[in-house]
Amino acid sequence: MTIENREDTVAGTSSGDGGAGALSPRQESVRTLFDRLAAERDRWVERNSAFHEADRAYLRFLVPENASVLEVGCGTGDTLAFLQPSRGVGIDLSPAMVERARQRHPGLEFHTGNAEDPAVLAGVAGTFDVILLSDTIGFLDDIEETLRHLHRFATPRTRIIVSYHSRLWEPVLGLAEKLGLKMPQGQLNWLSSTDIAGLLTLAGWQPVKREWRQLVPRRLLGLGTLINRSIAPLPGVRKLCLRNYVVARPAPRAPEKQPSCTVLIPCRNERGNIENAIRRLPRFCPDLEVVYVEGNSQDNTYEECLRVQAAHPDWDIKVMKQPGKGKGDAVRAGFAAARGDILIILDADLTVPPESLPKFYRAIASGQGEFINGTRLVYPMDDQAMRFLNWIANRAFARIFSFLLNTRFTDTLCGTKVLWKSDYDQIVANRHYFGDFDPFGDFDLIFGASKLNLEIVEVPIRYADRTYGETQISRFTHGWLLLRMVLFAWKKLKAF
Repeated sequence: MTIENREDTVAGTSSGDGGAGALSPRQESVRTLFDRLAAERDRWVERNSAFHEADRAYLRFLVPENASVLEVGCGTGDTLAFLQPSRGVGIDLSPAMVERARQRHPGLEFHTGNAEDPAVLAGVAGTFDVILLSDTIGFLDDIEETLRHLHRFATPRTRIIVSYHSRLWEPVLGLAEKLGLKMPQGQLNWLSSTDIAGLLTLAGWQPVKREWRQLVPRRLLGLGTLINRSIAPLPGVRKLCLRNYVVARPAPRAPEKQPSCTVLIPCRNERGNIENAIRRLPRFCPDLEVVYVEGNSQDNTYEECLRVQAAHPDWDIKVMKQPGKGKGDAVRAGFAAARGDILIILDADLTVPPESLPKFYRAIASGQGEFINGTRLVYPMDDQAMRFLNWIANRAFARIFSFLLNTRFTDTLCGTKVLWKSDYDQIVANRHYFGDFDPFGDFDLIFGASKLNLEIVEVPIRYADRTYGETQISRFTHGWLLLRMVLFAWKKLKAF
């Protein structure tokens, strides 16, 4: 078996372009090793092309299009270039590797230096959307302190991605290196993904996602690819994979001011609930907008929305008709018109009490979460609020999507979801990856939030029975759509 667990080089440790502190003996040996290997790097990558292509593909999935990217331990810059950043900067310990990177990718910026030295980091200007350490963490003398230094390049929206190999594969990788099947790397740090997540936490980062990939890092005439797509992602199997990834964000800080908010109320045949929504809605922030999006009702819901708008001039209420059909279309139309910094969906059936919305606002405005999902399945609910088969299906789908998204969900179908308008704009910009697939509106947001590596938090609510109208959910028709959604999610999130 030919295995290579380093795509570019492994650097992240001392000087070259502009001076830095003295290197440790280990750092000196790392620099010497990769200076010597720079001319051979392409041969090693070609020999293990299946591994590198799969690794790059998943990094491309994690990094949004047109993001600014800083890669610590960039080697010859091929991974950085593959990500097509709007601004790409690489730092590497090896002068020989960096020289090749500059020749190959003149549109990117490269620095030779020790990424553990604050003086070297000070030579890189600005902040970045993504900070990438691909295997570099295995060569750092002081991982925690280096991760702390990297905060200088972060905004609250920055994501740091750390990729590394599994400790389970150490014997295989060591044997492959002795047999000349893998590029030599010297002495590496002994780390599991749990260790990496712990070090990130100690350094002031909050892990938001972990993933495991590549059970068979070879094509094997297509068999390896098939196993990696169909078997490797399964629970109980995925943690046996060669490659692991940890994504983290800067630990949240208290907000400087209260952000504005838009409460979006999609409504179809909900005339009896329209005014109650306003009467029961607390004024939980100084700048609060309410947007009713009416969906071609048969009971004069639109006219009732206009009446309520006129009857409550002390509220900032907007009323609009959705251009298409379905809740998903209503959500997209309403969010496009919303002006708030924070966007909240409140279903017009009011089975999620309007009185609970301050909890959602606090959760996101405080920075505790970046995508807030309501869950109806924690507290006891009214007897008629949810049919037994619906309850079973909700539980089952929550478990399935928790696995698919690598995030614990107890209720994916609760209509109340909250996110920042800036993050929603990013979901829209990257929507082409998933396409226009979701008639509900829930999964367009959930999948988009997962792909953006947002911190997802659930807020329990007490689910009430509706007091007006009838449910617009068809157990069997919508159940079939949900099954299709599971297959779609498997294909887009796991089997690639």
